[in-house]
Amino acid sequence: MTSQTSPSRPTRVQSVDRTIDVLEALAEVGGIARSKEIAQAVGLPVPTVHRLLATLNVRGYVLQLPDRRYALGARLVRLGTVAAQQSGAQVQPALDRLVTRLEETVNLAFLTQDTMTYVAQASSHRSMRMFTEVGRRVALHASGVGKAVLTTLPESQVRDVLTTAGTQDLDAVLAEVGASRERGYAIDDEEQEVGVRCLAVAVPGGPAPAGLSVSGPSSRLGPLVYEQVAAQLHATAKELAQGWALDTGF
Repeated sequence: MTSQTSPSRPTRVQSVDRTIDVLEALAEVGGIARSKEIAQAVGLPVPTVHRLLATLNVRGYVLQLPDRRYALGARLVRLGTVAAQQSGAQVQPALDRLVTRLEETVNLAFLTQDTMTYVAQASSHRSMRMFTEVGRRVALHASGVGKAVLTTLPESQVRDVLTTAGTQDLDAVLAEVGASRERGYAIDDEEQEVGVRCLAVAVPGGPAPAGLSVSGPSSRLGPLVYEQVAAQLHATAKELAQGWALDTGF
């Protein structure tokens, strides 16, 4: 009998973790801040943050302004552009076609550690429509895309991810994930924003676990259209998965 070993956790390098934390904190405050403000945001000593910023400055990933504040550097633009092309931009035609059919805003999000990050969006043409900033991160347990991705994971892994994320009322979230798995789609029922409802499905085969969602006013996106909307989401999710498998774009 062949023995099986559980997969080991990915190796994490503390200095890399801290550098990424600094960049993300700088982005969160609008892209410009003093080293002391960044240090407070990430919970690190000011000298440590100053050394990280100095290195990033030399490499062009941050820029030190004349008033000694730091700003995000131009070299990040290239990284962001390439990442967008790989993860989100190539799927835009498929998302646009889905918007035409549903007449509501649709989003694609990837699992990044213990959150979901929106990588692409196609907006509805209606006067009352939903907007989600590409790059925004949302909690797994309180977003349609997050719950949709959780339905694809073993319960033990779901527990680990949610515990790491500090999720409260774990049993309630697990029950909701189970219900989402059974019906074939997840629901964000005004959890992110009052008056806004979201339906989401998982998208297999991507560069990371992915969720595809449609968002709209609760008055339009109600129980009577759930099955119809979910069917359209699944059709586009299949299209995206096939495109990723063939690596031909859309």
